[in-house]
Amino acid sequence: MRILGISAFYHDSAACLVQDGEIVAAAQEERFTRKKHDSSFPIHAIQACLKIGGLRPGQLDYVAFYDKPLVKFERILETYLAVAPRGLRTFLMAIPLWLQEKLFMRKLIRDFLPDYEGPILFGDHHESHAASAFYPSPYNEAAFLTVDGVGEWSTTTYGYGKDKDIKILAEIRFPHSLGLLYSAFTYYTGFKVNSGEYKVMGLAPYGEPKYVQTIYDHLVDLKPDGSFQLNMEYFNYLSGLTMTNSRFDELFGGPPRQPETRLTQKEMDLARSVQDVTEEIMLRMARHIHQITGQKNLCLAGGVALNCVANGRILREGPYESIWIQPAAGDAGGALGVALSIYHRYLQNPLPHKNGADFMKAALLGPEYTDQELKDYLIQAGIPYRELTEDELPRVTADLLTQENVIGWFQGRMEFGPRALGARSILGDARSKTMQSKMNLKIKFRESFRPFAPVVLREKVQEYFELDCASPYMLLVAAVKENRRVPMSEEQQKLWGIDKLNVPRSDIPAITHVDYSARVQTVTREDNPRYYDTIRCFEEKTGCAVLVNTSFNVRGEPIVCTPEDAYRCFMRTDMDYLVMGRCLLDKRNQPEWKETHDWRKEFTLD
Repeated sequence: MRILGISAFYHDSAACLVQDGEIVAAAQEERFTRKKHDSSFPIHAIQACLKIGGLRPGQLDYVAFYDKPLVKFERILETYLAVAPRGLRTFLMAIPLWLQEKLFMRKLIRDFLPDYEGPILFGDHHESHAASAFYPSPYNEAAFLTVDGVGEWSTTTYGYGKDKDIKILAEIRFPHSLGLLYSAFTYYTGFKVNSGEYKVMGLAPYGEPKYVQTIYDHLVDLKPDGSFQLNMEYFNYLSGLTMTNSRFDELFGGPPRQPETRLTQKEMDLARSVQDVTEEIMLRMARHIHQITGQKNLCLAGGVALNCVANGRILREGPYESIWIQPAAGDAGGALGVALSIYHRYLQNPLPHKNGADFMKAALLGPEYTDQELKDYLIQAGIPYRELTEDELPRVTADLLTQENVIGWFQGRMEFGPRALGARSILGDARSKTMQSKMNLKIKFRESFRPFAPVVLREKVQEYFELDCASPYMLLVAAVKENRRVPMSEEQQKLWGIDKLNVPRSDIPAITHVDYSARVQTVTREDNPRYYDTIRCFEEKTGCAVLVNTSFNVRGEPIVCTPEDAYRCFMRTDMDYLVMGRCLLDKRNQPEWKETHDWRKEFTLD
């Protein structure tokens, strides 16, 4: 039974191939088109999934789309009618796109897959999120919570899954949306909506929760069970091209920050405040769901489930024995969810017993290149390299990392979801006091306040972090152990941005945020042997089982997909080495890199 799942036309278009209930392949369109958060029909991702599965379109049994375009179109029309005559400009912009492509999804799919003659099915947006959370999770029975901007009408749902069945028990409906509330503050603090929300989360520890009560008094009517309503008098997304309006500006003392201008204490305090409100809402929801369902495990999906600080609090303070978050929690994961939903709910195939392990294959579900293919690329391109044996690879890489080199790491199948998890990563020494600055300013070309994440051997995680479970998808934030911390003086606490981050906060300063937190990835040898062995060799040499792991890209660019993408990014930055399969590239030995244009203008900053 071969099922192709598709998500498209909002953000993060993606495709997923499920065969007999197994996730065979999944990929986001942005990785192929090099347009971050690409929302176009994911034909390149579809082709990649079919190639991995060894299939032609005509061999598929079902094709499924992750939401219901007609219902979403109904919501848009009803919203415009409710606010008319306001919103005419956005109405005139949106409707032609719907009439040209979004509304006629069956025809569009058949146009792109002309050899496919089977059924085309449509899932519900939040059911697709729920399916992406529950079916691949380690549980045969669990509660679920899905939270995002908006699907068709739902913005939040909860319920439970048991074996092959999923049941949604309640929902919050548009325009009341935790995702859109967070996006409103993303917009107001000068970042890009549906892209820069993670920056708000990273900025929050620099601020104070000065505006929390203002948010509760004017913007959000929050109930004890976590349900809420937004006061739409302060928001503009129903009828305008912006998230907030002049009343919002008056409430917070001025217009939105212009992108790329200097960040002030106000933006830090706003970020902290909306983050605190988001965490409180998520915690209340999680506790209420536990009361209603009685389930001991919780699954999370939807864009808000990428808020790993909130996830960490649910794990620590919630009533659940364990939680699991879909690594492609946003709309990309909807492609995976709808394919699994067709297999289990529509076709009534049972869910196999899971034995406490998830079915995501470490989220390494995209294209891969063999060592021979990588060598052939390097030879044909005239790129100098040194070939390592399998035994040399981790030892040589670890040696280079101990010398504070920054290493591009290109191995195996590409990750599905927004996080680099050891297939398309940039690695560094977490003990280095200058690694944070070097990576931010010379490799990633991004804002100085941004923290980096650690990867740690799974069996050693409790030696470094206040975390007693696996975190393979970098979706949980935990505190660095107390005995590893270095307190800041009063003078140091007055610093800002990279100056504050460059003050060592622990014995692993490159991954310790200003509040002593870290977004942790754990790795096992079973999931990623070369990655694990490299960290193990680094530990043997240094006594430290932690590395810096950040995504292999520059600011505004999607994570690299192909060897060409990786080499281009390597040469455009101050990375020292590139490990591509078993091939080691030394920057000093490379031919001069020439650009014909300003490549930074290629990527829209978020």
